[in-house]
Amino acid sequence: MAIVSIVGARPQFIKASPLSLELRRRHREILVHTGQHYDHGMSDIFFKDLGIPAPDYHLGIGSGSHGAQTGGMLSAIEQVLEKERPQAVIVYGDTNSTLAGALAAVKLHIPVAHIEAGLRSFNRSMPEEINRVVADHVSTWLFTPSATSRDQLAQEGISSGVHVVGDIMYDALLMHLERAEQRSRILHRLELAPKSYYLATIHRAENTDSQDRLTRLFGTLNRLERPVILPIHPRTSQKLREYRIEPGPNVRCLDPLGYLDMLNIQKEAACVLTDSGGVQKEAYYLEVPCITLRTETEWIETTTAGWNRVCGTDEEQILAAVAELGKSRPSHPNLYGDGDTARRIVQILGEALQSNG
Repeated sequence: MAIVSIVGARPQFIKASPLSLELRRRHREILVHTGQHYDHGMSDIFFKDLGIPAPDYHLGIGSGSHGAQTGGMLSAIEQVLEKERPQAVIVYGDTNSTLAGALAAVKLHIPVAHIEAGLRSFNRSMPEEINRVVADHVSTWLFTPSATSRDQLAQEGISSGVHVVGDIMYDALLMHLERAEQRSRILHRLELAPKSYYLATIHRAENTDSQDRLTRLFGTLNRLERPVILPIHPRTSQKLREYRIEPGPNVRCLDPLGYLDMLNIQKEAACVLTDSGGVQKEAYYLEVPCITLRTETEWIETTTAGWNRVCGTDEEQILAAVAELGKSRPSHPNLYGDGDTARRIVQILGEALQSNG
């Protein structure tokens, strides 16, 4: 059976890695890269690190306003789907690529499988929240990482086709962690001792598009007592120049890192400070304390377990949380499955498609 998988951004490349491998054992996968992340540091290096097959279609949409980017993707994906006529379309997460892929498919009456369904920040000012809500409401199969996300779908009246399968990013981490430990030389290159530094990532529009919030965040990073390693997103780099924000001498800004280097540098950090959902989860899996630089998180189980603290951009809250999280080591329950999410998804999809004929 032919199945189209649509990816476009760094987290989707990570999620596609284990699922593409499993899909191709049983089905013909057609991989479509929208080009939402298009430079080497955010795209090409991930395909290389993760061993993802080269895309069958690279749409080259690139950056732009939400309307222009999503519209360009919608039109280009529609052409691919009309040509390939797959039995299903897989979309991941909450990006504009997710939204465009889901809409293009459902308008052509092709069933959609949404990986990482049911997540909610309950913050409709986030473009990602709109994308994930719409994708969930047009999908035939909704693969959720936890019972919490399943219950959130039920509250919106969605119960058909919902499957709790765990987190596909946990599959990816288990698949690649040993290779990251063996191959990555990032700590040696940066002359870092394990647990001697903090790792930070900042890329969400709510932080980067606000001069006040971004200034506060960098003011806080500048006050931390250990070095802060910051692989810098192109959007963040642009805004730092625009707002004339100067990182302090303890903040080391790096070009974006590949997946293996990122895993290794996360694993050995004393604490992670991030506004990324994927990095929050990776920190949890690697048993590294995490500070979320937003006012909410979709991954609430990590906060309940005591490994993640939501602090927004409040300087004193962040500093206090960094100090407090380093003092204790909570229990570490298995929150998002056993690392067999890809197998479960492919089995469920295969059975459903076979029964449909």
